[in-house]
Amino acid sequence: MATKSKSKRKPPSKRPIQAPKKKVEPRRFPRWLGLLVTGLLVAGIATGAFLAAKNQAQSGGEGPAASTGLPDTPDYHSLLVAPSDANHILLGTHAGLYESRDGGRSWRKAALVGQDAMNLAGGGGETVWTAGHNVFAKSTDGGANWAEVRPEGLPSLDLHGFAVDPRDPRTLYVAVAGQGLYRSDDGGQRFGLVSSDVGGAVMALAVTRDGRILAGDMQQGLVASDDSGKTWRPVAQAAVMGLAINPADPNTIVAGGPGILLSSDSGSKWRQVFALEQGVGPIAWSPSDAGVGYAVGFDRMLYRTSDRGQSWQPVG
Repeated sequence: MATKSKSKRKPPSKRPIQAPKKKVEPRRFPRWLGLLVTGLLVAGIATGAFLAAKNQAQSGGEGPAASTGLPDTPDYHSLLVAPSDANHILLGTHAGLYESRDGGRSWRKAALVGQDAMNLAGGGGETVWTAGHNVFAKSTDGGANWAEVRPEGLPSLDLHGFAVDPRDPRTLYVAVAGQGLYRSDDGGQRFGLVSSDVGGAVMALAVTRDGRILAGDMQQGLVASDDSGKTWRPVAQAAVMGLAINPADPNTIVAGGPGILLSSDSGSKWRQVFALEQGVGPIAWSPSDAGVGYAVGFDRMLYRTSDRGQSWQPVG
């Protein structure tokens, strides 16, 4: 049954989504880290907010509903750009997936209505994975249809971080909340524990083409592993909520946290290229256009770059 389009969007909340209640100073990473952790814990345990989002998503029926600007949901969790179209974007929220085909200027409900899609990741071609709160699913048609995944070896399906190894799409990593980092070598059928030191508080995960793992850990900052997750070293004292490696230029990596951080040397050194007091979360590159990327600000704005992350502008 089709749903009616919204005639008027609600005005943005005065308090940004998932943002700390106190004023933050983006360049002072240690303070930002503590404040963002507090905001995350509140967002994570706010069952009422989750139920409200679920009811909101389900109230209009099963069909898609168009809207302008970012969808009006309590949380924006993940972002993915289609392989062949830089204007085709999937956005994961507490209320399911939303889709834009015009570079983020308008959105419509897409799939997984009422489910908490905390992660989105491409697995090669039209394969897309999503993982989140009691959500683990795979699509082989670009996100139009989804099949539930129920693997062996995971202590729960509270999956706050997810990544696919670009060298082998059958190698998957998941960060299970409160538990650790787990790995699958068979495309998600079975997982085994890799680390209990990193993973339990991870909100962003990425794997480079040389196999190095980057993780945004809410307790330890941005950390990296050179041995498939067994041991870790600190990279930056920043609370990172989103990580994206440029498919055409793997040395170029962007991170969403205290604004947008950019690395041009595969993650060794970082600099802030865009400051945003409320913070930045999901972030993604376009596989078909190396210059284009998108980032979701917790000020309810979508930002776009056309120069490989050097500068960012709001999507109008």
